[in-house]
Amino acid sequence: MGKAVWGTSGGFQGKNGANIGRWLDGQNIVGPLPHPSQVPPTIAQLNQRAIFGMLTSWLRIIKLIIRSGFNIAGERGSPWTAAVSYNLRNAVTGVAPNFAIDYPKVVFCKGQLSTPTDWSVSSGTGAALEFEWSKEFNVGAGADTDKVTFVTYNPTRGSFIFLMGAATRVQESYSLQMPLTFAGDTVHCWMSFLSADGKVSSNSIYIGIAVVV
Repeated sequence: MGKAVWGTSGGFQGKNGANIGRWLDGQNIVGPLPHPSQVPPTIAQLNQRAIFGMLTSWLRIIKLIIRSGFNIAGERGSPWTAAVSYNLRNAVTGVAPNFAIDYPKVVFCKGQLSTPTDWSVSSGTGAALEFEWSKEFNVGAGADTDKVTFVTYNPTRGSFIFLMGAATRVQESYSLQMPLTFAGDTVHCWMSFLSADGKVSSNSIYIGIAVVV
């Protein structure tokens, strides 16, 4: 229902029957509701819709991490929009209809903090993953108090396990517990840093794969 914000003789905003009112460049514009296109979508459009749906449904589970981590200066729109745009361009592989996520190229966070120069992940006991990294950082682009975020994805089960603020940069190692039901599964692993005040992130980095034992 449209809202007559300028009185009964003025224009309106919102939907009213077959018309819609909106404020544009200082004027109230009233026009007909747009009608769905009668032109069938092209193969390229259908493929793009399939890629977009696949990627956004996958990323949405870790939207909280993207919201706090994808804050690099110069990106337009929201962190979510910037993350989807980046990964659409860089992290999708395959040929229609067999599109897939290119896990090593996925980026969850993008920012100015230093990433570690060395990192690794290995299988621990009791379904744990053992992460190690170097604590060094560029002057002015990090701090000992930076918090580490871990993201893991199990494609066999379609499940993310992630932990924000798991450790500080200077700890240089962390044991991340996986569900016992993951035993025998291969998981993909990423990590990133977030400043102690939560305002600046690093780029996320793909650590590699590990088998849960």
